[in-house]
Amino acid sequence: MMALIKSPKIAFVSLMTIGLSLVACKNGFNNSTNKKSAEKIVPENLKWSERMVLSEMHRFPEATKLDFASVPRWGYTNGLVLGACAQVYEKTKNQKVYDYIYAYADAMIDKSGDIKTYNLEDHNLDMIKSGDVLLYLYPKTKEERFFKAMTTLNKQMESQPKTSDGGYWHKKIYPFQMWLDGLYMAEPFHARYAKEYEKDAAKAIKIYDDVVHQFDLIQKHSRDPKTGLLYHGWDESKEQRWANKETGTSQHFWSRGMGWYGMALVEVLDFLPKNHQGRERLIKYLNQYVEAVVKVQDSSGLWWQVLDQGSREGNYLEATGSAMFTYTIAKGAHKGYISNKYLKNANKGFDGLINNLVSVEENGVVNLNKCCAVAGLGGNPYRDGSYEYYIGEKIRSNDPKGTGAFILASLELNK
Repeated sequence: MMALIKSPKIAFVSLMTIGLSLVACKNGFNNSTNKKSAEKIVPENLKWSERMVLSEMHRFPEATKLDFASVPRWGYTNGLVLGACAQVYEKTKNQKVYDYIYAYADAMIDKSGDIKTYNLEDHNLDMIKSGDVLLYLYPKTKEERFFKAMTTLNKQMESQPKTSDGGYWHKKIYPFQMWLDGLYMAEPFHARYAKEYEKDAAKAIKIYDDVVHQFDLIQKHSRDPKTGLLYHGWDESKEQRWANKETGTSQHFWSRGMGWYGMALVEVLDFLPKNHQGRERLIKYLNQYVEAVVKVQDSSGLWWQVLDQGSREGNYLEATGSAMFTYTIAKGAHKGYISNKYLKNANKGFDGLINNLVSVEENGVVNLNKCCAVAGLGGNPYRDGSYEYYIGEKIRSNDPKGTGAFILASLELNK
């Protein structure tokens, strides 16, 4: 109670019970619960989506350093979290949230429209994702530097190296490889750019066709016909050590890889014209996807790091993929792409996150635990895509790939 008394003189006489009570009442405090309530950084009477946004803003006061970065950088995790923040802002009109989003673009786009820490020649699909922030801000600000930066990212898509059948390499340093991750990194941006900024109708149609083609190729090369699940990567050259020498696919079904792909499907459908010939194919892919995903959903509502091997030693129920599946299924059902019967799976997924992987600090800050920090294929040191590799990568709390998806899932389910 002493902490509630601001005056030193009052503190001195606070040993007197009556005096203490009078002071407490005068200041509006009558019990310890009210004291804790007054100290909340994140109020607990808000929706989970806003609570997580405010928690992220508390953890990372500078949006340029989301993902535990020591220096500002242009990266895909910023785009995911800030895109989710934008949806929260549109519902709450909390100016601090908008300012947080704007501060990222303001810091990373210079006066001439160049993107700091970005190099087009890297042809890295991960770098496209934060373009979503620019697509959101430009109509509000009309700042030409944001428009120029968007066009730069679109130019990367125009020149991105491709496999022989037209699939985007994930990065120039990963030749002949398509990863599930890449569909989410690039295709929602590309489709939205075509819809909102490509004035040449023929060019816009070409972009839409190309976007759909990326999903066609993933279905062709990465989908396992037996389970309906999708392998994390596909190497056309079949030269990578992680690649099956007959099919070119990696060995396992990684939770977050599948999560990226599902989110890509439901978000691209927001921008693909209703009369586009590929739209029904994408909806078919989404239905196949959801059918496969719910079959490997754990009784807790969560999903395993290696999706189809829940009983295998070392595997664990992982937060980022679980949040992504929850969001994808919920949005797919609400949009009418999949049956409403799957909403029970989405709600079960969200409850699983809250009951098992979410913790709330005394100050109200929300944490998402058991997040796989990172996973990839190849590179140096070499990532072989084995079961041991996926379960052995670092596990941490509040990975933005999870918190961003959690915000989106919370919004979609109105939790």
